[in-house]
Formats: sequence, structure tokens, C-alpha cells
Amino acid sequence: MSNNPISGINYFFKGFSLIFKPGIRPWVVIPLLINILLFSALIYYAWQQFPIVIETIVAQIESELPDWEWLVSLVRWLMWPLFIVLAPITVFFTFTFVGNLIGSPFNGLLAKAVEKHLTGKTIQSPPESLFGFILGIFWAPIEKLLYYLWLAFLILIVSLIPVINIISPLLWFLFGAWLVSLEYADAPLGNHGYNARAIRKILAQKRTLTLGFGSTVLMVMLIPFVNFFVMPAAVAGTTYMWIHEFADSAPPTLTLP
Repeated sequence: MSNNPISGINYFFKGFSLIFKPGIRPWVVIPLLINILLFSALIYYAWQQFPIVIETIVAQIESELPDWEWLVSLVRWLMWPLFIVLAPITVFFTFTFVGNLIGSPFNGLLAKAVEKHLTGKTIQSPPESLFGFILGIFWAPIEKLLYYLWLAFLILIVSLIPVINIISPLLWFLFGAWLVSLEYADAPLGNHGYNARAIRKILAQKRTLTLGFGSTVLMVMLIPFVNFFVMPAAVAGTTYMWIHEFADSAPPTLTLP
């Protein structure tokens, strides 16, 4: 166990290797297939509707510029190649975002599968009252957002101070690394009953390690196609990191607010 960024990087890639293991793979494949089917349906629908869009544009040109037949021909000639180019670009830039939304409900199950693979034990989440469940649904996202906005505000202040603001790009990057680490740690630690504030306290015990992990996640997100697997790899990686770095020293959930 250590508190250095290299170890954090290593945990991410260990998570990447885990997501293809039997028993873990279904919780990666299912949301990925849902994502692929969703985008395939959207592209098919757009393909069906695009001729209507072209004819609408052509009709508008013909009504306002009846003598510009060359422009009508040019529009008809350009629109389909433009669609073929823009469709993959749109998919590339939105696939990961939508994939995160679709995959989020599976993250807890994925983290449980990874922990069972690593420890041989089935995870039983602590019982929760109805009030606690409802509070978690409504308050937890707000509490997270307020925390993120507070950190962003502090960095923004630094960014406006002459001379000191030279470090602001680094601060924004580290802010992003800390943010994604917290988000992906929510699945494994949430399975053990820890809320967002408790997760922050636990990860802060080895902040350099955590930032190394989060920095790797941010950079791998920029790699085409590989970024489709970043979310499950990050969840698996934080689960691995939780077991080997934090589980033994983490206080019982009842002692943390």
C-alpha cells in the first residue's frame, strides 16, 4: 500500500483487465449493448428522416430563390455526404456521455461482482431506512453539486489573481481528476453504506494516489473507442483500490455522517 500517483495509475489499468473476467463481463456488456442499440436506432431514425429535411430545405430555397437552380442541385449533392460525416462525429462525442447515463445503474452491481471476484465474498449492503433512502435520492446529488461548485469557485478565484493564476490550468485538471475519482468510487463504497461526504474523507487519506487514478481516467477518456470502456474500468479500478488501500482502515459507516 502506498500514497503515490503511480499506484493510482496502476489501479486503473488493473480495473481495465478485470472488466473482461467471467462474472464481471455481463455488467459491462449489458449497458454497452443498450448504448449500441440506442444509437443504432437513433441513426436509423435520422437516416429515415433526413430526406424530409433535405426536401424541406430545397423547398425553402426554391420558394425564396426560384432562379437559383444550381444552389438546389448543390444542396442535394452535399447533404448526404454531410450526414455521413456528421453522424459518426456525433456518435463519437456523445457515446461516452450517454453511456455513463445508461451504465450508472449497473455500476453498483459491477462493483459487487468485482469485489466478489477479488475477495470471494458476496457483498451485503447495510440496511437503510425509508427516510434514508428518500434522503439519498434527493439530497445526495444536491450535496455533491454544492461541493463541486464550491471547489470550482475557489479555483475560479485563483484563476483571476495575477501571477498566481499561472497554476490554474493544473488546478482545473486536478479538480477534474478528484471529481471523477469521487464519482466512480461511489459504486464500491456506496455498496458498503458510505455516503458522499464519507467517501471524500476516505479517499482524502491518500489524495495523491486518488489523483493519480483520476488523472489516468481523464486522459484515457480522450482515446477513441477505448473511452467506451473507461466507466466500467474506472468502477472496477476504484473497487480494486478500495479493497487494497482503504477497506482495512476505513471507519465503520455508523461513525461517519
